[in-house]
Amino acid sequence: MRSNLAGPRLLLRRLREVMAEPITAQERLDKIVVLIASNVVAEVCSVYILRADGVLELYATEGLNREAVHNASLRVGQGLVGLIAAEARPLNLPNASAHPGFAYLPETGEEAYNSFLGVPILRAGRTLGVLVVQNQSHRTYLEDEVEALQTTAMVIAEMVAAGELEAIAQEATGLDLSRPITATGAGLSEGVGLGHVVLHEPRVVVTNLIAEDTDQETGRLEGAINRLRLSIDDLLASGEIAASGEHREVLEAYRMFAYDRGWIRKIEDAIKNGLTAEAAVEKVQSDTRARMLRQTDPYLRERLHDLDDLAHRLIRELMGREHGPGLGELPQDAIIVGRNMGAAELLDYGRDRIRGLVLEEGGPTSHVTIVARALGIPTVGLVEDIVSMADGGDAIIVDGDTGEVHLRPAADLENAYAEKVRFRARRQAQYRRLRGKPSVTKDGVEFSLQMNAGLLIDLPHLAESGAAGVGLFRTELQFMVASSFPRMREQQAQYTQVLDVADGKPVTFRSLDIGGDKVLPYLRSIQEENPAMGWRALRLGLDRPGLLRTQIRALLHAAAGRELKFMFPMVVEVDEFLKAKALVDKEVKHLRRHGHATPEHIKLGVMIEVPSLLFQLDELMTYVDFVSVGSNDLFQFLCAVDRGNTRVAERFDTLNVAFLRALKSIVDAANKSHVPVTLCGELAGRPLEAMALVGLGYRDLSMSPASLGPVKAMLRTLDVGRLSARLLPRLEPGHDDSNIRDVLRRFASETDVAL
Repeated sequence: MRSNLAGPRLLLRRLREVMAEPITAQERLDKIVVLIASNVVAEVCSVYILRADGVLELYATEGLNREAVHNASLRVGQGLVGLIAAEARPLNLPNASAHPGFAYLPETGEEAYNSFLGVPILRAGRTLGVLVVQNQSHRTYLEDEVEALQTTAMVIAEMVAAGELEAIAQEATGLDLSRPITATGAGLSEGVGLGHVVLHEPRVVVTNLIAEDTDQETGRLEGAINRLRLSIDDLLASGEIAASGEHREVLEAYRMFAYDRGWIRKIEDAIKNGLTAEAAVEKVQSDTRARMLRQTDPYLRERLHDLDDLAHRLIRELMGREHGPGLGELPQDAIIVGRNMGAAELLDYGRDRIRGLVLEEGGPTSHVTIVARALGIPTVGLVEDIVSMADGGDAIIVDGDTGEVHLRPAADLENAYAEKVRFRARRQAQYRRLRGKPSVTKDGVEFSLQMNAGLLIDLPHLAESGAAGVGLFRTELQFMVASSFPRMREQQAQYTQVLDVADGKPVTFRSLDIGGDKVLPYLRSIQEENPAMGWRALRLGLDRPGLLRTQIRALLHAAAGRELKFMFPMVVEVDEFLKAKALVDKEVKHLRRHGHATPEHIKLGVMIEVPSLLFQLDELMTYVDFVSVGSNDLFQFLCAVDRGNTRVAERFDTLNVAFLRALKSIVDAANKSHVPVTLCGELAGRPLEAMALVGLGYRDLSMSPASLGPVKAMLRTLDVGRLSARLLPRLEPGHDDSNIRDVLRRFASETDVAL
């Protein structure tokens, strides 16, 4: 079937003429719907605009009842129009009423129309409204008709963004931008920052949408891309980034996007259809963002932030704008607040004046987080709607330790946090003085306090914190920040560097814990209802032995002549460990047979985090050289608590009697078999919880570097004998006092334990 659509360049020329007329916004919208209806040969064309209260209001129509304009409305998700707004993608239907989402609005008089085509009005991937055409006949609209509607939607989006429709908008609910707000997200980079909001607004408004000369626009694009690539090269050569590490690898992967021909070809195609170079970049990125936001794959969503950043930079190059604010525009205490940003955008601000970073999105392995952590910037992510709630210059407090953000805080809260920062500085000075002192309790019990790590940027903390070693090195983080699967030599190079920096201190490597929600872009994933208990970790490694053997071989090479401690996660039964151990033995024999050096000592262990192992402890201890307790997952699985669900995560105390009994059974079994046992996880890093672990019998703990000082200070003021005498009887059956947390607090208060 041939389309009756006029050519895209002719449509854009007509739209440009309408946009240039000295008429009101309502008159302009009315002319646009008439133009689209005639261009697509449709009996109906309508524009719905999304109000601040989440309602889609009919703003203009050709073909429906005129009385319905500014009277007919739908909520997001309601009806076909609401569905398009909710999912941010077109809907093309030959028989609209047959769709399960169809909702009839009698005031519009649309019952006579059968076919339906609607596209979202997008700006920066966010839905501002919906543009619709309808016909009486049953038909499926063609691809070029969809393209025509999307192009027109861009024009309307800029009208909305420029505030042109405010004059005809009805009063809508908004946000009170004066009251104090406390928002909770996820702490991504430790520390506390007090300062003032600097809204991260990298986009510049593209007002020139329609090209006069497509060849000239293609030339402009080529020049801008060349300048963009040079600017990224300069960024990578800067002093803060030139050093090796994951933060540099992140930016190297970012640079690859700037050379991606597929991305550039889509922009060139949009220019050929009559858009200016900057409008073409914006259209391609809006389409990409809307498509990728529907993905559940966290890696793909993270790549979207890189593409957003790249598109914004390219538009700035085309429009002759500088990247990022000048130093004169930043206050001395800037807290950057944004929906998200690429790692390169953070570096544009410069480090000296940034006191913190707050994002609506982001995650612990997102690229901007890795760079923020490398630069020591307190960061909180996953703070819902913070951009809408904040205004430039607002006072703000960022607590990267707790994941809290206080916007426009009351004076007493601000003073309390300022005192917290000063107290923190004094405590840190005290902890630094403890760094070289032994981890020994008042009654002479020695402990080993180690740190958790996973990236090269974590390793300087080994010396700074005084940790006895690395009790958990999460090897999967290297894979998650890489753009392709690290080859054996690349893995070997990283593991060698880790052991070199450790300088003889023990390092316990954990095999790849990937799969589930830890998605790698180059490893095909499967959709699972419960990924935390799905195809991940050792299960994946045994099913894909090539992946595990490559990592084993890399570790054996890296640890040649030294000790190698290597453990396997998510072990369900002893036989799984024996299969993994057999792979290690096979690789050792292979290396020796070919004359390669191997580690002087190889110690293999298991991370106990699956409850089934609690019933196989004695058997397990006969095969392993050591065990480590993954308290985070063990608690989650044992108590059926999703740690990411605040409704249940805060309902159950990690110091409940059942969980403490489980932890005690592990340390008792290990001690009976003379097998070293370490506990890794959040429990180990909180002084009160660490005190409970000590009372149970644990002597080796591994935690975040920032927790080492507080835990050591607690230990040096603790009498373990008195603690155990107070704690252990309360774990016996029939004891009335089940609130262990209160028991420990009373004991600490009575015996002057530093918490």
